[in-house]
Amino acid sequence: MPTIHQLAEVQSSDIGEGTFIWQFSIVLKNAKIGKNCNINCHVFIENEVIIGDNVTVKAGVQLWDGIIIEDNVFIGPNVTFTNDLIPRSKQYPEFFIRTTIKNGASIGANATIIGGNTIGECALIGAGSVLTEDVPPYHVYYGNPAKHKGFITEEGTLVNLQLKDKNLNEYRFENKKLILK
Repeated sequence: MPTIHQLAEVQSSDIGEGTFIWQFSIVLKNAKIGKNCNINCHVFIENEVIIGDNVTVKAGVQLWDGIIIEDNVFIGPNVTFTNDLIPRSKQYPEFFIRTTIKNGASIGANATIIGGNTIGECALIGAGSVLTEDVPPYHVYYGNPAKHKGFITEEGTLVNLQLKDKNLNEYRFENKKLILK
C-alpha cells in the first residue's frame, strides 16, 4: 500500500506498494506510479504520465502528459520537462510529444528536458543542463545546450571520452553496456 501525506492531492488509484507521496504534491486521475517510489513535496504529475518502480522525483518537478519514466530513475530537484514545442495559450496540440527516461538514468537539479527526447539507460544529465537531443545509454551530457562529455557505468563511475576513469582504468562497451576492460 502506498503512503500518501494528508496534505497531498492524489486522484490516481494506480500507485504501487511502498510508494511515498509527500505533502503539497498533486497526482491526476490517470497517472500511473510504480512501487517503492519517492515523490517529494511540490511535485505535479499529469494524467498521461507513467512512472516505473524505485523512482525518485525530488521537490519542484512537474511531469506533464507524455512523459514515461522507467525503473530506478532519479530526477533531481526542479528539473523542468516540456511536452509542446510550440506552446500557445489556450491552444492544445492533438497529442503531446513523448519523452522517455530509460531504466537507471539520472537527471541533475534544474536541468531542462525538451520534449520528444529519450534519455538512455543509466545515462547522466548534469545539473543545470538544457537537453535538446536524445542521449544514448551510459552517456554523460551536460551544458547549455547539453553535449556528450563522457560516460558512466551502472555503478556510477565516471569515464572520460577516451573510456578511462580517474584512476586510468580502461572501459569498453559490451552488449551495449559499459564495463571494465
